[in-house]
Amino acid sequence: QVQLVESGGGLVQAGGSLTLSCDVSGGTFSTYAMGWFRQAPGKEREFVASRAWSYGNIYYADSVKGRFTISRDNAKNTVYLQMNSLKPEDTAVYYCAADHGGMGSKFTHDYDYWGQGTQVTVSS
Repeated sequence: QVQLVESGGGLVQAGGSLTLSCDVSGGTFSTYAMGWFRQAPGKEREFVASRAWSYGNIYYADSVKGRFTISRDNAKNTVYLQMNSLKPEDTAVYYCAADHGGMGSKFTHDYDYWGQGTQVTVSS
């Protein structure tokens, strides 16, 4: 049973930074593509960033490109999302997801496992 646990969310002022972490247990972490998605109230869950199981294939949504960075530490079974220059429109629940053998899909249906989410609130 693969489990994902996000942490690091919180309240931050516009222009500030946060780093989200997602700890993965119960599987061979290095074989999973990892993704970050977010869902704002009343909106569908949307893609934020992803990284393939290998060390290539990194993707970002246009809305976060240049501000967010996804990274992974296979030794710690953890994926990170460094978020800089945060904007109020970044406010959402952020979810990490794992896709076995994946290449960093932008689509929610490609992911096999999901965390419970962590709230990020950016005040103006």
